[in-house]
Amino acid sequence: MATIFHFMPDAPKPVAPYSHAVEADGFVFVTGQLATDPQDDARPLPDGIEAQTRKVMDNLGRVLKGLGLDFANVICVRIFLTAFERDYAAMNAIYAAYFAADRLPARTTVGVTHLARGGIVEIDLIAKRP
Repeated sequence: MATIFHFMPDAPKPVAPYSHAVEADGFVFVTGQLATDPQDDARPLPDGIEAQTRKVMDNLGRVLKGLGLDFANVICVRIFLTAFERDYAAMNAIYAAYFAADRLPARTTVGVTHLARGGIVEIDLIAKRP
Protein backbone atom coordinates (compact mmCIF):
# COMPACT_ATOMS: atom_id res chain seq x y z
CA MET A 1 0.00 0.00 0.00
CA ALA A 2 1.33 3.43 -0.93
CA THR A 3 1.90 6.15 1.62
CA ILE A 4 -0.67 8.93 1.23
CA PHE A 5 -0.05 12.51 2.36
CA HIS A 6 -3.34 14.24 3.20
CA PHE A 7 -4.10 17.95 3.26
CA MET A 8 -7.64 18.76 4.43
CA PRO A 9 -9.17 21.98 3.12
CA ASP A 10 -11.58 22.16 6.11
CA ALA A 11 -8.85 21.78 8.74
CA PRO A 12 -6.78 24.66 10.11
CA LYS A 13 -3.99 25.87 7.86
CA PRO A 14 -0.68 24.27 8.89
CA VAL A 15 1.59 26.57 10.91
CA ALA A 16 4.69 24.81 9.54
CA PRO A 17 5.61 22.55 6.60
CA TYR A 18 3.56 19.38 7.27
CA SER A 19 0.59 17.35 6.07
CA HIS A 20 -2.57 17.18 8.18
CA ALA A 21 -2.24 13.40 8.12
CA VAL A 22 -0.10 10.67 6.61
CA GLU A 23 -1.55 7.25 5.91
CA ALA A 24 0.41 4.01 5.60
CA ASP A 25 -0.77 0.39 5.78
CA GLY A 26 -4.16 1.33 7.25
CA PHE A 27 -2.67 3.52 9.97
CA VAL A 28 -3.38 7.25 9.88
CA PHE A 29 -0.96 9.58 11.68
CA VAL A 30 -2.69 12.89 12.37
CA THR A 31 -0.43 15.89 12.95
CA GLY A 32 -0.78 17.71 16.26
CA GLN A 33 -3.48 20.34 16.26
CA LEU A 34 -3.61 23.61 18.13
CA ALA A 35 -6.70 25.63 18.96
CA THR A 36 -6.50 27.61 15.72
CA ASP A 37 -9.60 28.71 13.86
CA PRO A 38 -9.99 26.75 10.60
CA GLN A 39 -11.73 29.69 8.87
CA ASP A 40 -9.29 32.38 10.00
CA ASP A 41 -5.93 31.30 11.37
CA ALA A 42 -5.08 34.93 12.18
CA ARG A 43 -7.67 34.92 14.99
CA PRO A 44 -6.23 34.64 18.50
CA LEU A 45 -6.41 31.27 20.21
CA PRO A 46 -9.29 30.97 22.70
CA ASP A 47 -8.55 31.63 26.36
CA GLY A 48 -8.24 28.80 28.87
CA ILE A 49 -7.61 25.09 28.76
CA GLU A 50 -11.27 24.10 28.37
CA ALA A 51 -11.82 26.26 25.28
CA GLN A 52 -8.47 25.31 23.76
CA THR A 53 -9.00 21.58 24.38
CA ARG A 54 -12.45 21.69 22.75
CA LYS A 55 -11.06 23.53 19.73
CA VAL A 56 -8.10 21.16 19.42
CA MET A 57 -10.40 18.12 19.56
CA ASP A 58 -12.77 19.72 17.04
CA ASN A 59 -9.83 20.40 14.72
CA LEU A 60 -8.70 16.77 15.04
CA GLY A 61 -12.28 15.74 14.32
CA ARG A 62 -12.22 17.79 11.11
CA VAL A 63 -9.14 15.93 9.91
CA LEU A 64 -10.62 12.56 10.85
CA LYS A 65 -13.90 13.40 9.11
CA GLY A 66 -12.01 14.43 5.97
CA LEU A 67 -10.48 10.95 5.99
CA GLY A 68 -13.83 9.21 6.49
CA LEU A 69 -12.93 8.37 10.11
CA ASP A 70 -13.95 9.52 13.58
CA PHE A 71 -12.74 9.28 17.18
CA ALA A 72 -13.85 5.63 17.39
CA ASN A 73 -10.99 4.85 14.97
CA VAL A 74 -8.33 6.43 17.20
CA ILE A 75 -5.89 3.99 18.80
CA CYS A 76 -3.21 6.26 20.27
CA VAL A 77 -3.03 9.89 21.42
CA ARG A 78 -0.22 12.20 22.53
CA ILE A 79 -1.04 15.36 24.48
CA PHE A 80 1.31 18.26 25.15
CA LEU A 81 0.53 20.78 27.91
CA THR A 82 2.48 23.92 28.76
CA ALA A 83 1.05 24.11 32.31
CA PHE A 84 0.74 20.42 33.15
CA GLU A 85 -0.26 20.60 36.81
CA ARG A 86 -2.68 23.49 36.28
CA ASP A 87 -4.42 22.10 33.19
CA TYR A 88 -4.23 18.29 33.35
CA ALA A 89 -7.54 17.61 35.13
CA ALA A 90 -9.57 20.16 33.17
CA MET A 91 -8.12 18.94 29.86
CA ASN A 92 -9.00 15.34 30.78
CA ALA A 93 -12.61 16.27 31.51
CA ILE A 94 -13.04 17.71 28.00
CA TYR A 95 -10.93 15.02 26.26
CA ALA A 96 -12.88 12.10 27.78
CA ALA A 97 -16.15 13.30 26.20
CA TYR A 98 -14.79 12.49 22.72
CA PHE A 99 -14.31 8.75 23.38
CA ALA A 100 -16.50 5.86 24.50
CA ALA A 101 -15.58 4.87 28.06
CA ASP A 102 -14.87 1.29 26.96
CA ARG A 103 -12.76 2.31 23.92
CA LEU A 104 -10.16 4.72 25.28
CA PRO A 105 -7.03 4.99 23.11
CA ALA A 106 -3.53 4.42 24.43
CA ARG A 107 -2.14 7.78 25.51
CA THR A 108 0.88 9.78 26.59
CA THR A 109 0.63 13.23 28.16
CA VAL A 110 3.70 15.39 28.69
CA GLY A 111 4.49 18.85 29.97
CA VAL A 112 6.39 21.08 27.55
CA THR A 113 7.87 24.54 27.80
CA HIS A 114 6.30 26.08 24.69
CA LEU A 115 3.91 25.36 21.82
CA ALA A 116 3.51 27.15 18.49
CA ARG A 117 1.37 30.29 18.47
CA GLY A 118 1.37 30.43 22.27
CA GLY A 119 -0.98 27.45 22.57
CA ILE A 120 -1.34 25.75 25.94
CA VAL A 121 -2.41 22.34 24.56
CA GLU A 122 -1.55 20.39 21.41
CA ILE A 123 -2.81 16.91 20.60
CA ASP A 124 -1.82 14.47 17.88
CA LEU A 125 -3.16 10.99 17.27
CA ILE A 126 -2.95 7.73 15.39
CA ALA A 127 -6.07 6.16 13.92
CA LYS A 128 -6.58 2.80 12.22
CA ARG A 129 -8.83 2.14 9.27
CA PRO A 130 -11.36 -0.65 9.92
